[in-house]
Amino acid sequence: MIAINTQTQMRKGILEYCILSIISKGEIYASDIIAELKKAELLVVEGTLYPLLTRLKNNGLLSYNWQESTSGPPRKYYKITAEGEEVLKKLDHTWKELVYAVETSLSGRNNLI
Repeated sequence: MIAINTQTQMRKGILEYCILSIISKGEIYASDIIAELKKAELLVVEGTLYPLLTRLKNNGLLSYNWQESTSGPPRKYYKITAEGEEVLKKLDHTWKELVYAVETSLSGRNNLI
């Protein structure tokens, strides 16, 4: 049970980073963000994504605009702000540090088993 909770917490911890990274590529609709996350095998439902997008927007990291849709009501498209880009750069640096730390701590592990 502890391992499953740890896995869940690890996934939640990197979700914000992945979302900012996806949005940094250009304006994007929420369902397209979910599709990108699914491709990366980070399964996220709308009930998880929308509150996170709102929090990122309220923190000044994202903005959005409404665009007319030919297949229904207008859609909200998200884009990263200058402040969001700065946060993403810091997260990139932190991610690289974490990957190095984990890989270093795991090196030689297979020799112990």
